Amino acid sequence: MLFCLVAPTLFAQDYVDLLRIGYGQTFNNDFEGTANSTFVKSFDADLTVPIVLNDDHAVITGAVYNRSNLQLQPEGPFTSLHSTIIKVGLASTYNDRWSSTVVFLPKVASDYVNSTGEDFYFGGVGLLKYQKTEHLKYRFGLYASTEAFGVFTTPIVGWYYLSPNNKFEMDVSLPIAVDINYTMDIITLGMDYVGIGRSFRITENDANVYADVTELNFATYLQFNALQKSVLLRAKFGYSSSNYELYRNGETIDLGLSAFSFGDDREPLNPEISGGLYLKFEAIYRFNISDKSPATPVLDGDE
Repeated sequence: MLFCLVAPTLFAQDYVDLLRIGYGQTFNNDFEGTANSTFVKSFDADLTVPIVLNDDHAVITGAVYNRSNLQLQPEGPFTSLHSTIIKVGLASTYNDRWSSTVVFLPKVASDYVNSTGEDFYFGGVGLLKYQKTEHLKYRFGLYASTEAFGVFTTPIVGWYYLSPNNKFEMDVSLPIAVDINYTMDIITLGMDYVGIGRSFRITENDANVYADVTELNFATYLQFNALQKSVLLRAKFGYSSSNYELYRNGETIDLGLSAFSFGDDREPLNPEISGGLYLKFEAIYRFNISDKSPATPVLDGDE
C-alpha cells in the first residue's frame, strides 16, 4: 500500500509529502527446493494533490504506480508486474480532537500485456484520528480491496508522535507500516517496515494465472534533507520477504483478513520464493506547512 492521506487539523505534522519516487532491488531470492534463484527490481511513484476546500475539509486526489520485475518460475523469463492506483477521497476535521479520512482506491494490476476489465480492482481505506495531545495522535481504520484471489481486508491501528524538539518521530499504522526516525539537522537516521499484499493477473501468452504477492520489508535508512527539508534523499538497506505465488484464475479464498486466509485450498503453481536482502533509494518532495501564511489551512500527512 503506497498512498498519502492528507487532512486538515489544528494539531498535526507540519508537512505533506506530495511526491515520492523509489527504486530498489533484492538480492538472491531462492526458489525453495531448487538450486535456482531470482531477484526483484522495483520502481514506484506516489503523487498526492490535496485540494483544500476550507478549514475543515480537503479533497484528496493523486495516483500511485508500481512496477516489479522478476522470474516467477525457476529458469523462467523475467516478468514485469504493474499496478496503477487512482486516489480520490475526502479529509474532514470535526473539532480540535477528531478528524477522519476516507479514500477510494480503484486500480488496474497485471503484466499490462493483454489487459482486460478483469484487471480492474476496487479498494478503499477509512481512518478516524484522535488528537490526544499536541504531540501525539491516534488513528484507527480499515483497508479493504478486491483482488484476483478474493476480498482482502485489514484493520489499522496506530499513532503519530513528534517530540517537542521536532527531532524524534514515530509514524505507526499496524500492520501496514512503521517509520521511526531521529533528525540531526540535514541528516536523518531511521528504520521502517512496510507490509504489502496485492495480486496481478498474468495475461501474456494466455497464461490464465495470477500472482498473489506478499512483501514484508524491514529496513534502516540514511536520509539527506536538502533545500530546507523540502527535498529528501533516502538510502535504505534491509530484508524483504518478496514472495510471489502463482495460482490459476478462478482459484480464490473466502476472505483475507490481515495475515490470515480463510477458506484457502489453492495449490501454488511455482516454488515458494524466499526472502533476501534489499537496497532501495527514494526521493521525496515535501511541502513544509510551517512556512505557511496565517491564512493557510493547516494540513497533516498520514501514510
